[in-house]
Amino acid sequence: MKLYLLGGENLIKKDAKGVNTDAFANAGGSPNVSVFPWARASFDKAYKRRKRLSSYFLSLGANTVEFIDYSTDKAEIATKIGHSDLIYFTGGVASVLVERLRKKGVDRLLRKFEGVVVGRSAGALALCKNFIITDRNNKEMTLAKGLGFVDFSVKVHYVSFRDGKLKKLSNKCPIFAIPCGSAIVHYSDYLSFLSEVYLFRNGEKTLLTEPFYSLAE
Repeated sequence: MKLYLLGGENLIKKDAKGVNTDAFANAGGSPNVSVFPWARASFDKAYKRRKRLSSYFLSLGANTVEFIDYSTDKAEIATKIGHSDLIYFTGGVASVLVERLRKKGVDRLLRKFEGVVVGRSAGALALCKNFIITDRNNKEMTLAKGLGFVDFSVKVHYVSFRDGKLKKLSNKCPIFAIPCGSAIVHYSDYLSFLSEVYLFRNGEKTLLTEPFYSLAE
């Protein structure tokens, strides 16, 4: 399984088109795409962005685009994933997404999946061992537990004015900071980077330009 951890995307501007094009190419060029929609505390069955996202993916060459609602039963989810070449997780609240995916057994199904998985925003956070959440009131950053498909932590929607807090938190564990439109590509513990990605580690910040295999000390 090849993972794309996308820092975020404005669907109107399509500012991560290059990342999605790369992912589609690695999924066969005209993949069957299954999308898990926006995750928040209340179910969003309407998901107003569905038509826009579907049209966008079809324009990139998708053969089919199908949405998997969180209310779908486990057997049907398994069937849809089995027929997919690319699984796409959208944004929302990462903790809600993690809870829903575990409840439906999607995390176990994905461990057997051999295609491409794209996590955008909260979708990227959910796929990691840990992820960074920011308190809306005091803006403090803390770590929360994800699904563990990659053995590192990420901060999505990265902007540089948060550097002080990220440097402090990076003394506990390394953190990859991904701006909107940028992505980390993970395959067999090999990491490569599409556009700007930063590593915060031991209180220091580094712009990553070369692929590497691990975060070993």
